[in-house]
Amino acid sequence: MAYDFDFFVIGGGSAGVRCGRIAAGHGARVGVAEERFWGGTCVNIGCVPKKFMVMAAEYGASMQDARGFGWDSAKGAHDWAKLIAAKDTEIGRLNGTYRRLLNNAGAQIFEAHASFIDAHTLDVGRQRITADKIVIATGGHPTRLDIPGAALGIVSDDAFYLPALPRHIVIIGSGYIAVEFAGIFAGLGAETHLVFRQPAPLRGFDEDIRAGLADALAQGGVHMHPGVAPVAITEDAGRKHVTLSDGSTIETDMVFFATGRAPNVGSLNLAAVGVQTAPSGAVIIDDTLATNIPNIYAIGDVTDRLNLTPVATAEGHALADSLFGGKPRKVSLENVPTAVFSIPPIATVGLSEAQAAARGPARIFTTHFTPMRHNISGRSRKTLMKLVVDAKTDRILGAHMLGEDAPEIIQGLAIAIIAGATKADFDQTIGIHPTAAEEFVTLRTQTRLVGE
Repeated sequence: MAYDFDFFVIGGGSAGVRCGRIAAGHGARVGVAEERFWGGTCVNIGCVPKKFMVMAAEYGASMQDARGFGWDSAKGAHDWAKLIAAKDTEIGRLNGTYRRLLNNAGAQIFEAHASFIDAHTLDVGRQRITADKIVIATGGHPTRLDIPGAALGIVSDDAFYLPALPRHIVIIGSGYIAVEFAGIFAGLGAETHLVFRQPAPLRGFDEDIRAGLADALAQGGVHMHPGVAPVAITEDAGRKHVTLSDGSTIETDMVFFATGRAPNVGSLNLAAVGVQTAPSGAVIIDDTLATNIPNIYAIGDVTDRLNLTPVATAEGHALADSLFGGKPRKVSLENVPTAVFSIPPIATVGLSEAQAAARGPARIFTTHFTPMRHNISGRSRKTLMKLVVDAKTDRILGAHMLGEDAPEIIQGLAIAIIAGATKADFDQTIGIHPTAAEEFVTLRTQTRLVGE
């Protein structure tokens, strides 16, 4: 049978654009459908604009810190509208760049919704289109808790388009999005409350990092409410009232749900072709990114495996190479570095202390210090660094950092850890002085031994 396309990509986010562009570069006839905006969540309502907001919040602190270094500076009022306008201009530029990448590669673009008719046929903006192979790359969307009054709260998508900075905000959750926006709003001057069920934020991260972040958020002005959950939200005279599980109530201007994301599958008509999904809606795939239907694949956040933009783009690239480039390969989800752009930021790669201990004996090395800058600025801010080492092989199993420049530092360490570096390799490396990064190669005293 002759198909309209060799390959059709549903979704123009990071995963879909990379996949479509590389496949087209290999000579495939490619179509890509995107109904909202090119670049997906990360470029438009995720990591990129969020980091601009983090930077804006940090500039306010930097102006205060500069006084300790002799600058006669004063922190004035923040212009929220100017920040949002500047952010929108840059996001518009990036949005166009993603579209041009596909066009220049020779892919055909459809600015329309796509859904399945059968395993090789799609409804794309009411146009019937056929393809030999199809990949689902539709990403995810933020969710709210199922409690009375949930509709009174915003989600992360909304936060990038607020007409004004709220004076008072309650953020519900303690994952990446929650702690990042807590730092943003507090840094820009809003009274910020963080409500979460866990004893510390960032479940799944190393416990030392979690505890360090909780302290850092509190020092940054965030009011912490651990161990409680919201049970209802009401509104009176424009003010929201958040009732918590301990019986207390917080009155606020705005409630922000940062309580997770769900795969975008509801309007794909997957039942028409029998694509299997998990109870969460996530598309189930094997290690080749294939679904249970032979010609249909899925990549990125819609699979709900490791929801990080670089993972999504890596999967898209690998799939295109495997299907059309004559270079079959897989993407490993082990030792994937990640960063949380809290204030200060976190970055990590490899196993946490608890994960390593569950596998066998591990040597733990930690350091906790005031960054050089803040010995003069006077700001109460600490840096935490941690190495997790296999006690039998001396290999570095994990590296974790909370502190300024953590993402930039851990990115380099990730290469060493994936390459199999040992603690002896770190010890033999000469540090760059004076830097925070040198601490990772001067950790000589073991903090503890775990997992015996």
